[in-house]
Amino acid sequence: MLAAIGLDETHESAYRALVAVGAADIPDLARRLTLGEQDTERVLRGLERHGLAAQTPARPGRWVAAPPGVALGALLTQRRHELEQAELAAALLAEEYRAAAAEPAVHDLVEVVIGAAAVTQRFLQLQLGAAEEVCALVTGNPVAVTGMENEAEERAAERGVRYRVVLERTVLDRPEGMTELSAALGRDEQVRVVDKVPTKLVVVDRSLALVPLTSHTAEPAALVVHASGLLELLSGLFESVWREALPLRLGASGVTEQGPDGPDAADLEILSLLLAGLTDASVAKQLDLGLRTVQRRVKRLMELTGVTTRLQLGWHAYERGWVARER
Repeated sequence: MLAAIGLDETHESAYRALVAVGAADIPDLARRLTLGEQDTERVLRGLERHGLAAQTPARPGRWVAAPPGVALGALLTQRRHELEQAELAAALLAEEYRAAAAEPAVHDLVEVVIGAAAVTQRFLQLQLGAAEEVCALVTGNPVAVTGMENEAEERAAERGVRYRVVLERTVLDRPEGMTELSAALGRDEQVRVVDKVPTKLVVVDRSLALVPLTSHTAEPAALVVHASGLLELLSGLFESVWREALPLRLGASGVTEQGPDGPDAADLEILSLLLAGLTDASVAKQLDLGLRTVQRRVKRLMELTGVTTRLQLGWHAYERGWVARER
């Protein structure tokens, strides 16, 4: 727990032991820590350098713990100061980067990444740097980046980054395909499936894209595309495939595919009442449904139409004939 202020597990255990007993000599503390006496002395010297322990003047060789409120408070203050300095340095570097990129040259708009390890690393970096959304097309024959599941994706999802993923149907035939898909759906990622994905693609926050360079002889390579007309084209490609794909959902019976037949009768009633101006709670009361049921159905309709706001959902509902215009 104290690793954040520079203490490893051994030093933390020694400090906790000293705090518990009040004072101890090296042999006694060595037995408590199951360490050799030399190692125990080395640990105590480390605590001394951090201001967490000291030898008693009256009995040399006997060690006491410094008061946690004072000693740990000083370390926390120092670490906060270091973090503030790091944040300031990061802000200055970001400003320098923006200034240098104000008028990017053509060669700065596309970055070539060569090698399986380099492509995988860049893919993970893009996800870790995502702020709002990651969109991905996943083919059935990944080369450098395999599958949907990785630690970076989980960490991004925990930060609230939204994922929209379109899978090629053959992905589900791979041994690990259903396991990865279930994990992604369990993180509330939006996943759809089509028979054929045109290319593997990742678009992050509509500001960066990663697209592979196909070659049968050379090692794996990819392009990192920055804000440009090419990036807009790749984003448009994803949205086009997304609209045609069928949503996948995780239910009690496993992963199911949402057919193209659209909403059911209950969905249409909910849509009509929402478009008439009723709140979710009023709709739930009028239709004798739970509030969560109404919200879940609205969310499913938004996923089905590929929209992000209820205003867009209303427009799509009219365009698709789900709700009569004269209502």
